[in-house]
Amino acid sequence: MTTRRQQTKRTFLRTISVFAVLAGFALLALTPSLPLFATTPTNTNILLIEIAAPINPVIASFIADAITTANRDNNRAVLIELDTPGGLDTAMRDIIQAQLNSRIPIIVYVAPQGARAASAGALITLAADFAAMAPGTNIGAATPVSIGGGGEADETMMKKVANDAAAYARSLAQKRGRNQEWAEEAVRDGVSISAQEALDLAVIDLIAENRDDLLQQLDGYKFLRDGEVMIFSSDGAQLITVEMNWRQKILNALSNPSFAYLLMMLGILGIFFEISQPGAIFPGAVGAIAILLALFAFSALPVNFVGVLLIIVAFILFVLEANVPSYGMLAIGGVIAMSLGSLMLIDSSEPYLQISRAVIAATVFSCAAFTTFATTMVVKTQKRRSHFGQEGLIGKHGEAVEAIDADRGRAFVYGEYWSACAAEPIAAGEQVEVVEVLDGLKIKVAAVASGTRPIDHETKES
Repeated sequence: MTTRRQQTKRTFLRTISVFAVLAGFALLALTPSLPLFATTPTNTNILLIEIAAPINPVIASFIADAITTANRDNNRAVLIELDTPGGLDTAMRDIIQAQLNSRIPIIVYVAPQGARAASAGALITLAADFAAMAPGTNIGAATPVSIGGGGEADETMMKKVANDAAAYARSLAQKRGRNQEWAEEAVRDGVSISAQEALDLAVIDLIAENRDDLLQQLDGYKFLRDGEVMIFSSDGAQLITVEMNWRQKILNALSNPSFAYLLMMLGILGIFFEISQPGAIFPGAVGAIAILLALFAFSALPVNFVGVLLIIVAFILFVLEANVPSYGMLAIGGVIAMSLGSLMLIDSSEPYLQISRAVIAATVFSCAAFTTFATTMVVKTQKRRSHFGQEGLIGKHGEAVEAIDADRGRAFVYGEYWSACAAEPIAAGEQVEVVEVLDGLKIKVAAVASGTRPIDHETKES
């Protein structure tokens, strides 16, 4: 009896011990400060992302993916070297969300010298764990830009947008311990400051001459993660440059306003040619693909659809020019409509969103010349008399192989023997000309005047 009780007691104690060990492991796992599950990055690599372009959805996706990859690989940090005039609000917010949710520190370095972090770039810099600038750079001018016409409704909407952006900038500065008043002024008043002024106003953490100087100065800097103070170490860190893959490079190129404009014009030309010459297939296929790519590009651009309609009207005027005797007035109207539509196509005052004026001039001239020429040739082809079949026989010359009268006769025309008739009798051996093709493979001919050299139909056409 005693032995059984002792065995039961030992079993109970073993069970308690097992639960105690499991509880200890669970406690360790739930405590981030304990070394067994430490959040300190073990990889010495620092991913380097070089951005020298406007912020668009493609770049936002590229940066967010790179930050996700760096966190997955437990890298030391992510360094974004930034030079941007600004960009879309939605793309900027995608990047900032990736920054704020990163477990490893994010460094934004406005460089090289002469670079800027304007508009969206200013807020991306504010959202970084460590913000730095190279000498001779500037930051700010983060006021939202209106897309659309004027009016009281638009002014009210822009006031709401500005208030939202100001609150967003202030919250970012507060979270990172930076100058909240300046962050709000950058949005409301569009102020822009130099690197030294940004350092004096506590907008950034430091000024660095180059990347090596940046990492050396950052060594030992503190940052917060989930309320815990952590220390950044650059000891033994290696910069690994991350580049866009081929798909991202293509999509990023499509987001260029001038390239998107050219794609749209190429698409319209292809569709126009396919309609003019049904069955060509290749121009229509190229045009459809170009139109779809242009629509993708325009989804990231502030497009004015009045400009699109003016460009379509221009093509209609070019087509009418070849069919209506307007003495060039329709073509002039088409050039004016296409020029105005091209200038109005992108509804933004930001220079980086504008279509190159040289591209517009060259495209308008080329499209006007090509469309007018192609339409004219199509109309001439449709009006030209056929050289083949029964219609092509009219005007051909031949020889009467037997006497021809009003009812019967035979003639050799265009390499073949034909049943023939004539209004006036024609003797065998005389030269004849086809004047009409009758039913039943019979032709009506007329005698060629004596002494006149027979002239073939092709010769007369030429």
